[in-house]
Amino acid sequence: MSYEKEYQEKLTTAEAVAGMIESGMVIKLGYFTAKPVTLIQELAKRHDELKDILIVACSTAPPIPEVIQYGETFTWWDWHWSKLTRALRPYFSNIVYGPIAYHMCCEFVRDQTVNQGRQTDWVWQQVGPMDENGYFNFGPTISESITSFEVAKYKCVEVNKNMPRCLGGSQESVHISMIDRIVEAPDDQMIFAAPDVPAPTEVEILLANHLVEYIHDGCCLQLGIGGLPNALGHVIKNTNLKNLGIHSEMFVDAYVDMIDSGQANGSKKNIDMYKAVYTFAVGTQRLYDWMHENSGLAGYSVSYVNDPRVIGQLDNMISVNQALQFDLYTQVSAESMGTEQITGHGGMTDFILGAQWSKGGKSFICMPSTHTTKDGELVSRIVPTFSPGTCTSVSRHLVDYIATEYGIRKLKAQNQWVRTERLIEIAHPQFRDELVQAANDLKIWTRTNKIE
Repeated sequence: MSYEKEYQEKLTTAEAVAGMIESGMVIKLGYFTAKPVTLIQELAKRHDELKDILIVACSTAPPIPEVIQYGETFTWWDWHWSKLTRALRPYFSNIVYGPIAYHMCCEFVRDQTVNQGRQTDWVWQQVGPMDENGYFNFGPTISESITSFEVAKYKCVEVNKNMPRCLGGSQESVHISMIDRIVEAPDDQMIFAAPDVPAPTEVEILLANHLVEYIHDGCCLQLGIGGLPNALGHVIKNTNLKNLGIHSEMFVDAYVDMIDSGQANGSKKNIDMYKAVYTFAVGTQRLYDWMHENSGLAGYSVSYVNDPRVIGQLDNMISVNQALQFDLYTQVSAESMGTEQITGHGGMTDFILGAQWSKGGKSFICMPSTHTTKDGELVSRIVPTFSPGTCTSVSRHLVDYIATEYGIRKLKAQNQWVRTERLIEIAHPQFRDELVQAANDLKIWTRTNKIE
């Protein structure tokens, strides 16, 4: 049978696929920009007919999934909260967070741990059009995708003609022989794209200027999410750095200019030479257009990209991640404040470990020293202790370097007294005295001649 004939035999409607769902089923969705749209819209129409449907997602991207409003029928399990997830949660208690170490995600999908041991009945994922060899490209979301198609009882793809074709690597596509049903998205359906990248803030530029002092020719970079990666890309563009490599969980707009300028060519990488490696991408439409059929990129499964043992094979690995708060014990909160879930852990620990296992590697955890509340009050992000309910994302034992706009300090293998002092040194000046007093009260620091 020709692939085109097989395609036509498996082609159906989103309404028909939604009609095959039965109460008690588990539906695994494509993560990030691979979340289907029309399938979810049709499933929501059946909310009165169904019960106990578990939907497993990650970093929910717009548009808002219609099923979320029907909490009596659907539970929405999100492994890494996006801005949209965070905005919806106060109104819908059926949204549940699940902490994972991202490099282990494929394992969790394969052994059904993510479903509390329940069988994955369906995988629904947005993909690009089928090629002449019968493959549907996963676009910018390789992640755990192929594992879902290996374990789900039934498999359905939502074909989006506007999905960029992103090259491997490995496991960047699924063959039609592994698919049971095909639906086609409307011609005007786009994958989620962020607005234009905003100009870096003054604080982000200060942080980036500190970080670039630790980057030299031939370093391999991993940049996390947020404004800092783009600020760092902006700063690097104005240096003479060359022969940089990229091995990153998330591919972001900042990398485009580094590669186009010739500064990041991957020529010094120990593995995947001359390739910029990633497992998923989220960014502007410019980013997706640039990624389309770009032979300089290599998308891989997260089980490869985020494996600390793989990361550790890359000499001079520089990992840059962001935090929400540090406490005076030098613990890191990067996902919650108090009992409020803000985001997720993702692959932060994967790269913190991998970078420190790398010859010449360094891990940086960064944040602005303050933030301004809704009431206009300036508060320190460096706090004596975390508020009750705040989750520790990174234990103090794993912290290498910390950074704010006031500088960078190395904490690895330092005693508590030194760690606390170094942290206070890069706090906002307005809050240093009270942090010194708090450290004294906690009996983890005593005055020296290093801090006036």
